[in-house]
Amino acid sequence: MKVVILCGGLGTRLREETEFRPKPMVPIGGRPILWHIMQIYAHYGHKDFVLCLGYKGEIIRDYFRNFHWNTCDLTLRLDRKQEVTYHTRHEAEDWTVTLLDTGAETQTGGRLLRAIRHLERVDGADTEPFLLTYGDGLTDSDINRTIAFHREHGAIATVTAVKPKGRFGELAMDGQTITAFREKPEEEAGYISGGFFVLNRSIAKYLTGDSCVLEREPLEVLAQAGQLKAYCHAGFWQCMDTFREQEMLNRLWATGQAPWKVW
Repeated sequence: MKVVILCGGLGTRLREETEFRPKPMVPIGGRPILWHIMQIYAHYGHKDFVLCLGYKGEIIRDYFRNFHWNTCDLTLRLDRKQEVTYHTRHEAEDWTVTLLDTGAETQTGGRLLRAIRHLERVDGADTEPFLLTYGDGLTDSDINRTIAFHREHGAIATVTAVKPKGRFGELAMDGQTITAFREKPEEEAGYISGGFFVLNRSIAKYLTGDSCVLEREPLEVLAQAGQLKAYCHAGFWQCMDTFREQEMLNRLWATGQAPWKVW
């Protein structure tokens, strides 16, 4: 199943790092957080990625173009043949990575709309699902269980709902149906969007162009229509919005206590 990852935002709340690189390239344990996210999906068998680039997207392009050069042990032959022999290999070698320039100023819904145009159809139906997430969040949620839940309920969209500590918006829910999508209400309680989505291609009908913010009108309209469902996850979830959160994730990785390392 295709995995779309939004990698184009400015990441202004992590200015210490994002002044020099896009947030998905901020390192956790010496590897970009984007690599960790892709490893989670690959663990569950989803290895066909579409990365929506924007701010400093050239850094992400360079990373994947030189992936083996920068991550493998190798031997260089410097005569006329100029051969390179790689001595180590990675699971990532069977990933397929599509890099899309979705614009520096494009909003999340606009980036997704541009990406959908590049997703090959398998069954030719608008109900054919794909996966979507942001380039700054980690979880130990079972991706395949989320997909199975999505197929069972038949709505257009599923989001993994989580219960982190404070400062985020919340989802108003009736059982497993989301009745309102409030990005940042005054008082925060209950479940929030964990940012790991399963979506049908018909989501494109709700995306109006580059200025479209996915988390506003599209998801709000779907919620009002009963077409946005919640897969509730009680385990680990953490986004990386601040330097403090980056430090915490690095500390978990360094001590061998990273819950998202399911591979």
